[in-house]
Amino acid sequence: FGSSPAKQRSFHIQEIEATHSGAMTESLVYRGLLAGHRNWVTAIATTYEQSNLVVSASRDKKLMVWEMTPDREEIGYARRSLSGHSETVSSVVLSSDGQFALSGSWDKTLRLWDLNTGSTVRTFQGHEKDVYSVAFSGDNRQIVSGGRDKMIKLWNTLAECKYTITEDNHTDWISCVVFSPSAKMPLIVSAGWDKLVKVWNLSNCKLRTNLVGHMGVVYAATVSPDGSLCASGGKDATAMLWDVNDGKHLYSLDAGGTINALCFSPKNYWLVAATDTSIKVWDLENKNILDQLASFNPPKCGIPWCVSLTWSADGNTLFAGLTDGNIYVYEVGQAQ
Repeated sequence: FGSSPAKQRSFHIQEIEATHSGAMTESLVYRGLLAGHRNWVTAIATTYEQSNLVVSASRDKKLMVWEMTPDREEIGYARRSLSGHSETVSSVVLSSDGQFALSGSWDKTLRLWDLNTGSTVRTFQGHEKDVYSVAFSGDNRQIVSGGRDKMIKLWNTLAECKYTITEDNHTDWISCVVFSPSAKMPLIVSAGWDKLVKVWNLSNCKLRTNLVGHMGVVYAATVSPDGSLCASGGKDATAMLWDVNDGKHLYSLDAGGTINALCFSPKNYWLVAATDTSIKVWDLENKNILDQLASFNPPKCGIPWCVSLTWSADGNTLFAGLTDGNIYVYEVGQAQ
């Protein structure tokens, strides 16, 4: 198991060299860590307009605002901590201008934060149980949330619940909700403990497709930057790739362990998975493992290692949220 990615990589290098006369393959290089949280880092958010801004959520009930300092030896520092939630903060996303953060918590609420002041602008009340996932639409005007009450709720930024999906809903806890980035086809994708991934039309909040195939709880779902692909994963250790528009299952990738988080690279045709023991990077062009990152000091048996993942908007930096409270920072570089 330990040697196969390296074997694949060297094979891949030979292949590239044969076709591109000596071009090197890329890999992820560890750059350092952001230390500040006192419990699992459950979610990490970045945005295009403020490339040095990172916001993280944690089981320590706080959000942290980080300033990346690429030109200095220290890779970044904590700018402020955001307090207000009374339970684990499970999810965080940023408005595209980087002025606001939106969080979801096990305290049943969502909060909209002004990052300039660090204060809560709005509190969203309506979920009956823990909120597991929140998302902003591409234009930042709509918000979607889901969680333990099996409800998908749509809100405006004034914290008014505009719609609760009740038809064709998940029959178990909702682990993940995301908007498709495609403006042409406004969709929501949700994943649940009922082993289903569901695609919803945003225009009428009706079910478009059930993506059926997972054999266990689905913890993560993500949509590619162009809106054409969906990837999902969870307990069955398989990343499944789907055509979002026609709901077809395209292919599956073996992650070798429970998948806790998934994200597409905004720059390369890659999919990254966080498993209980490692971070896997697949090159979707040839479906090979491009790189595999493991823990320097793995947690005790039964505790996962990496539970959240996010790319910087330019796709050059990968942030990994760990169960020890640290955020590992990796940069795309040449494989040695």
